[in-house]
Amino acid sequence: MTAGTLAPPTTSLGPAEWLRRNLFSSVLSSLVTLLIGAALVWVLVNVGQWALTEARWEVVTRNLRLFLVGQYPGDQAWRLWASLLVLSVLSGTSAGVFGHTTRVLAISVAAFQALLAAVMATSPVGPWITAGMIVNAALVGVGMVAGYRGLVPRRPLVIAWIASIPVMFFLIGGIGVAPLPTVGSNVWGGLLLTVLLAAVGIVLSFPLGVLLALGRRSALPGIRLVSTAYIELIRGVPLVTILFMADIMLPFFLPGEIRIDRVTRAMGGITLFSAAYVAENVRGGLQAIPSGQVEAAQALGLRGWHTNRYIVLPQALRSVIPANVGLFISLLKDTTLVAIIGLAELLGIGQSVLAQPASLGAHLEVFAFIGVIFFVICYAMSQASYRLEAALGVGQR
Repeated sequence: MTAGTLAPPTTSLGPAEWLRRNLFSSVLSSLVTLLIGAALVWVLVNVGQWALTEARWEVVTRNLRLFLVGQYPGDQAWRLWASLLVLSVLSGTSAGVFGHTTRVLAISVAAFQALLAAVMATSPVGPWITAGMIVNAALVGVGMVAGYRGLVPRRPLVIAWIASIPVMFFLIGGIGVAPLPTVGSNVWGGLLLTVLLAAVGIVLSFPLGVLLALGRRSALPGIRLVSTAYIELIRGVPLVTILFMADIMLPFFLPGEIRIDRVTRAMGGITLFSAAYVAENVRGGLQAIPSGQVEAAQALGLRGWHTNRYIVLPQALRSVIPANVGLFISLLKDTTLVAIIGLAELLGIGQSVLAQPASLGAHLEVFAFIGVIFFVICYAMSQASYRLEAALGVGQR
């Protein structure tokens, strides 16, 4: 550097300078920082003391199998771990091939299974299940390496994801013959049922909501009227009402030889309820698209469907990612409402465990464990949303 040449300005701050600027920039800021820090230390000390010395975690570890799969037959539990194995391999490989949001999915799957393995190590569910969870978590990493090195093409990977949905469904529910006998949905429960209800509701309600949003803006009066009536009717009643109607009233309108199990009816009610809110979110995104873009597409000779497919929908769906992810997180938590129609999801299993004589008075332990599981899943969904927004440039362009 020659004499008289100024050094480039510093763009990074050291730890001490960062603390000074952000936490101790003034007397008031320093006072607020110290008060909040003292409150956090007090909370951590007391919660840590309770968790390490007073909490009765044996209530959780003793009933861990119930929390995870409900009354699913123990001799068929290998089918659940096989489904997790499929998910681990596909998510890890997708993280290596696609990166971005799928990397968060893969890391979340691996971390969650490693956490389950750690909890299972303290419970009487069997060391082979703990080992299986560790192997599944390791397979995520193997898939990431294979995908990153280009060993798996993109198109077959997408086809594998689509094919995995019926594969996992048949693994869990069975096909009626050995080695996959039918396991009725009436014995599904715990975390298994919670995840299935949320996953089916999210996957099915999104395309249905997009169609309803397009229908509400349709130039055909009949389609617009039906879509608007459906959205306003569903949004005007609580989810509890929809679940009661699906569970109690729907069988009265079906022929006598047709019987739909309770879990399927709950999935249908959750999907129909969520679709109305997705439709309103998407409609807001559609209205944010300047009309000049649609007019330009029409001037170029594009048909209405092509205009929506290639110009309007990609921009609209990108802009409503935060709203839809927030809705899906709320949907995951709303699955606890199915307990009112007799389904034992995660919270319902917790209430059943508390009814055991050996678990009396262990409310904090049970609800803390359930709360941690919900927090981990919801936090992973929110982080995936942030990564997806950053990858698509939401709010930047």
